[in-house]
Amino acid sequence: MTAAIIICYLLTSAAAYALRLLNLQFLKRHGTTVPAALAGAISPETLDRTVAYTVDSSRFGLIESLFDDILLLLFLFGGILPVFDHWVLTNAGGSFVVAGLAFFLPLTLVQAVLSIPFDLYETFRLESRYGFNTTTMRLWFADLLKSTGLSLVISALLLSGAFALVKASPQRWWLWVWLFFALVTVVMMYLAPYVIEPLFNKFEPVSEEGLEEEIKSLAERAGLRVSRVMQVDASRRSRHSNAYFTGIGRVKRIVLYDTLLQQMTHREILAVLAHEIGHWKKGHIRNRLLLTEVGALAVSYLVWRLIDWGGLPGLIGLPGGSFAAQLVILGFLGAIVSFPITPLSSWLSRRHEWQADRFATELSGDPEALASALVKLSKENLANLHPHPLYAAFYYSHPPVVERITALRLAAARRNPPVPQR
Repeated sequence: MTAAIIICYLLTSAAAYALRLLNLQFLKRHGTTVPAALAGAISPETLDRTVAYTVDSSRFGLIESLFDDILLLLFLFGGILPVFDHWVLTNAGGSFVVAGLAFFLPLTLVQAVLSIPFDLYETFRLESRYGFNTTTMRLWFADLLKSTGLSLVISALLLSGAFALVKASPQRWWLWVWLFFALVTVVMMYLAPYVIEPLFNKFEPVSEEGLEEEIKSLAERAGLRVSRVMQVDASRRSRHSNAYFTGIGRVKRIVLYDTLLQQMTHREILAVLAHEIGHWKKGHIRNRLLLTEVGALAVSYLVWRLIDWGGLPGLIGLPGGSFAAQLVILGFLGAIVSFPITPLSSWLSRRHEWQADRFATELSGDPEALASALVKLSKENLANLHPHPLYAAFYYSHPPVVERITALRLAAARRNPPVPQR
């Protein structure tokens, strides 16, 4: 059984690598052609940089994934897991909660340390090579300390609560742990905009004259009340641009990257935000949250049954393992099982994006503005304009940008048909 599981994991990893390589080969064959939807907007020089950036990013991602896979296999099948598990149980003083903390917190810290070389290379070599990086080593290091410290604190609180519930209710913990994490998720959606996000970025009212009023007017036409419209100093770290909604309930607010404000007109910004409003009005965020929680409840119950079964350690050739060790084994098996489901999740996300695009067209009445915004986002972020259809179907959470621009311009043509010449 152990050999079969390793083979399954290697096959899923090989399939993921094959999809990456397929995507790169497709790009090399078609990457010299500017798509018709972007003719005149993307120069040959920009297209060359886009291809080079996509190739370099994909190769870097492949190396990082390969490193993670080797590390995971060594941990599970190289004799490290049982030794580490025994050390934890020996030094936990018989406390179930302490054992859980002593197992997962060191792993969290080790993972953060091992990711440092990759983060440094990506930020100061890869992103700098293409003119995106604007962060300093001092700021990067400060972010690292804050993010690692915050991760350890939040992990400690969540683990303590979860393991305490498991200890208190051996037969119903799957329900209580699920409920605990669900409540924490909702609370964090309320707190994150005011407690966590300001630890890393400076938020202030939008400085563009008249833009906040235009955005609030757009939201009100959609029946959406927005508490604040903010801009964030994203340019301190990167020249990439974006915009997003954050918060929930009465604390919903719109956040615009300052880089986006520099790159786009008010008309284009409103079109981008009309798309984001579409996700709220169509219930995508709510439905995705509900679907996630229903799935989490099912997974929580399945985890309880599998751990109660007692045969998990034997699946990877171990005579036994602690509760925490069995959770790691289940995470490993879950990665194998979830791989074939990835295209379904991606398809659902792309479906939501198409719906949000159509909503934005109806709300703003200006599909050309959203098309123009997407052109600028593609150009400024060096987005891949030639993804392989199979790779996009498997991984893309958004429809390929060329398809979106083409659809939006067709919608614009239907709204404003050319006047026949007499």
